[in-house]
Amino acid sequence: MKKNLMLLIFAMVMVLALAACGSGNDKNEGSQQDSESSSDSKGVLRVGMEAAYAPFNWSQKDDSNGAVPIKDSKEYAAGYDVEIAKRIAEGLGMELEIVKTDWDGLIPSLQSGAIDLVIAGMSPTPERMEVIDFTDNYYTSDFVIVVKKDGPYANAKSIHDFKGAKVTAQQGTTHYKVIDQMTGVQKQVPANDFGQMRIQLSSGAIDAYISERPEGMSAAAAIKNFTYIVPEDGFEADESDTAIAVGLKKGSDLKDKINEILAGISEEERQQIMEDAIKNQPSQQ
Repeated sequence: MKKNLMLLIFAMVMVLALAACGSGNDKNEGSQQDSESSSDSKGVLRVGMEAAYAPFNWSQKDDSNGAVPIKDSKEYAAGYDVEIAKRIAEGLGMELEIVKTDWDGLIPSLQSGAIDLVIAGMSPTPERMEVIDFTDNYYTSDFVIVVKKDGPYANAKSIHDFKGAKVTAQQGTTHYKVIDQMTGVQKQVPANDFGQMRIQLSSGAIDAYISERPEGMSAAAAIKNFTYIVPEDGFEADESDTAIAVGLKKGSDLKDKINEILAGISEEERQQIMEDAIKNQPSQQ
């Protein structure tokens, strides 16, 4: 009886010892796996854009021409801004994630931490610089007026040749403000995005909309009956109204590094990226 009791106690001690060894090994293995996973993973750079402002950014159904998956969507984002975002993410050693966001939601999303950067054809205006920071410019353009080739304003030369015209631009942009410089126009309610304005112009709901030269080129390339006018007198605008920069949360420590990355992209490369974006944009014939 005593012998059997001693054997039982011995067996229990061995079981506990083996269990303790196994637990320690599992813990060590788990820690090693966590360490390996952490060392192999990259941080994620969440970039906000409309994905509806060709040639700067747009949505498409596949990953052709270097398009990047849009978060929580079956679509992909491509365009000039996406190419710039890819270079910034690579320079930072991070994985790029595109977050499709309405224009009016970009700055609030940045401030709340839902995204890390705004790369969306956004100009660093004084009003915006009060609430977010901006990098150095990564593109500079000028304002143009998009019209129909067979429309009554196709031969306009000046911003003052649009008397009676129904003109609009995207809400929350400097484009909409400069309409006030045009003599005698019927300033329309601002549009949500450029896709909406293209539809309005095609249908005759408006006679013209204000844009930047790359978008005007994009519209003329995508839609046969569209053209754009570079007015001889031009619009009065600060450089900050026509320049485009990366938006960051106030005090972001990414600013200096991103400026270094942007400085490494030559002017020739920037122009080539834009030419490719215009060529690769989805057709809207």
